[in-house]
Amino acid sequence: MSAAKATKAASGAVGRLIALIKETSSSLPADVEAALRRAARREDAGSPARTALKTILENTAIARSSGTPLCQDTGTLAFYIASSLKHRYTPEAVRAAVARATELGCLRRNCLDSVSQRSYDDNCGPGAPVIHYGDDFNGVTLLMKGGGSENMSRQYSLPDEPLGAGRDLDGVRRCILDAVWRAQGYGCAPGILGVCIGGDRASSFETAKRQLLRPLGDSADSTALRKLERTALLEANSLGIGPMGLGGKTTLLGVKIAALARLPASFFVTVAYMCWACRRGHIDD
Repeated sequence: MSAAKATKAASGAVGRLIALIKETSSSLPADVEAALRRAARREDAGSPARTALKTILENTAIARSSGTPLCQDTGTLAFYIASSLKHRYTPEAVRAAVARATELGCLRRNCLDSVSQRSYDDNCGPGAPVIHYGDDFNGVTLLMKGGGSENMSRQYSLPDEPLGAGRDLDGVRRCILDAVWRAQGYGCAPGILGVCIGGDRASSFETAKRQLLRPLGDSADSTALRKLERTALLEANSLGIGPMGLGGKTTLLGVKIAALARLPASFFVTVAYMCWACRRGHIDD
């Protein structure tokens, strides 16, 4: 490829990534918006829960029509890119797109140096944005996860005596419900949970977060995990926490669970909490 063609290709990749960032920042995925509408219909007329959900939906419509961010916290940007596309969507292209999207107002200046506390005004610093390449990814997927929801993510090590949680799926269920209970009033409910059973501490967190990429309408491959997803969702929504912790029938929109192999000595349960603004976007190539 000539230098001119290479420059044009790189520019095209950056442009497509900027468009992806803008769309993801300003527009909820269809499945999430539909789940919020169903939730609003379930709540009692005139209740704080329905009012909160109606306000969320109004905000969603305004953000989409104006092309402005859904939330003032535009979050941590995590890109999941097919390995076959690494030559096109290079780390340099991703960072250039993030910097330009910040300049255009699609992203808040939202990245700090953890030692000096100075701002990375282009949202590009060590570890930011997060970029994953993998053979099991298709195209380019972007997940934007706000700090309030990230703060509500938790990891447990079983057995957990205070929870009465043993090393079994009932113990996992207890961990999930504890995470929901401890998040009430924070993390902008109704939330979505990504859960990983097993793995080591690092792989469990990463796999739990990847579950947030799944559509709300899908189910786990395993019969046991499908049952646990349904049970955890029903029990979480019976806690009465409700939208924004104001009470109601909808505390969670979904629970997505995966499992990894583990060492005999360790049994981790990791819960990645996502707020209602589950901003994920995708381009095919």
